[in-house]
Amino acid sequence: MSEYRKEEIADWYDQHSKSILTFILLIVKDYQQAEDLTHDTFVKAYLYYDSFNNHSSEKTWLFSIAHNLTVDFFRKRKPKLFLKEFFLSQKDNKLLPEEIIKIKEDSYELYQALGEIKDTYRKVIVLRKIKGFSIEDTAKILNWSESKVKSTLYRAIPVLKKQLIKEGFFNEEPLRRY
Repeated sequence: MSEYRKEEIADWYDQHSKSILTFILLIVKDYQQAEDLTHDTFVKAYLYYDSFNNHSSEKTWLFSIAHNLTVDFFRKRKPKLFLKEFFLSQKDNKLLPEEIIKIKEDSYELYQALGEIKDTYRKVIVLRKIKGFSIEDTAKILNWSESKVKSTLYRAIPVLKKQLIKEGFFNEEPLRRY
């Protein structure tokens, strides 16, 4: 069975990999990442071959896998989106295009800064802003009151921003244009 599976997946790769790569590339807009996700699509197809029950074509099944992997990829990128949305929404903090690109490209600084702040602040930021839990769910997870979640988050965001500035991720003073 395993040899047959390898041959079938190899055939599917030959037939569908370019169209899946194009599909993923249009979504992620990063060629290297699209190649990785395409590869992962066929690895998953091989691993879960037995779950393919011919209710749809193999192409439909493969695109479904590719779509799910792409959605998972974007879920993992959520910290970058949080940073972008939060800091761009601040009226008094005008980011330069270079800073916006840096936020989009890498969330390493976020994780590093989160590691340096108080544990309660880190937990509430991760649960509310990165993992997307509601105030009620965050309160249940942490065994806190909802008002404690709100007030801790209110204090945590400026502390995280200050830590990011301290580490040189953001300039304290935005450049003024004359």
